[in-house]
Amino acid sequence: MTHLPALVALLTVLLLLGTMWAVGRARDKYNIKAPAISGDPAFERAYRVQMNTLESTVMFLPTLWLAASYGFSGWAGVAGLVWIVGRVWYALAYLQDAGKRGPGFALGMIGWAATLVMAGIGVFRVLMLG
Repeated sequence: MTHLPALVALLTVLLLLGTMWAVGRARDKYNIKAPAISGDPAFERAYRVQMNTLESTVMFLPTLWLAASYGFSGWAGVAGLVWIVGRVWYALAYLQDAGKRGPGFALGMIGWAATLVMAGIGVFRVLMLG
């Protein structure tokens, strides 16, 4: 379980690649020329999925690695898998209908919040207990 956070980090990169691919595909399908970021609603949903996932990743990866580094490696990996599942669910739902993105978003936030709590506890223990 100590290497699970590394697997989660690799899966996160693949998720980012998938969202990037979806935007490129939508650009081609809906004839949205760069640097435009608006046009067909399906393209705009793909673009928002990519940007929202990127924004979420910026908060997620540091908390994953802090939690893993400060005593919660296995649990951080499990929480990271929850985040991944939530983000994939979010992305697939959002691409179909923006109104259906909520459950996946909520699951991803639960995974992220778990890594944040573990990271906070781990860092606090080191600071207070040496």
